[in-house]
Amino acid sequence: MKKSRARKRPGVVAMSHKVVLASNNAGKLREFSAILGTAGIDMVPQGQLGVSEAEEPFATFVENALAKARHASRQTGLPAMADDSGLCVNALGGSPGVYSARYAALNGGEKSDAANNQQLISALKGQADRSGFYVAVLVYLRSADDPTPVIAEGRWAGEIVDAPRGSSGFGYDPHFFIPSLGKTVAELAPAQKNAISHRAQALRRLLSALQPDTAGATKR
Repeated sequence: MKKSRARKRPGVVAMSHKVVLASNNAGKLREFSAILGTAGIDMVPQGQLGVSEAEEPFATFVENALAKARHASRQTGLPAMADDSGLCVNALGGSPGVYSARYAALNGGEKSDAANNQQLISALKGQADRSGFYVAVLVYLRSADDPTPVIAEGRWAGEIVDAPRGSSGFGYDPHFFIPSLGKTVAELAPAQKNAISHRAQALRRLLSALQPDTAGATKR
């Protein structure tokens, strides 16, 4: 599978100012904090600034991430970073996809990790193909009306196992098995997950795209 790369625009500088993180998801906030801890970014969760949850009405990760970033930036007047992510299972036509966080609720169940996992395993009953991937799309906006957002994507391939394993992570992690490691994501130490996950990949690409083009400046 061809890897997605961040789209870089000229003149973007490193983020040395305050940036609002458009998420209230506790698991995501922990991972962002761990991954960005050494990047020198003053990242403030939107909840600390009184920002309400944005609507996510779109059918693609990138559109939902853009909507969340614009909403947070418009309410705070700050640059914003947003993440939209989920699990895509091949035998289910890419579901739960953008509906990963509310997969069970779409079928009359609760909006919880446990209910979502139960719905996933039920949907895969009798399916031989258990392959799928996590995807994370990150968006950075300098302002709410930024016409050229920086966008990065990361993907992490694995397989779905019926029995949950491990107690770390969140979401579908107890059922998402990484063959090369012989473990589910929930069995990985947080530092290991945060070094190789879909979100870590996307963040590295985003941060790289936001660095000043010092090499080009040196040549001029």
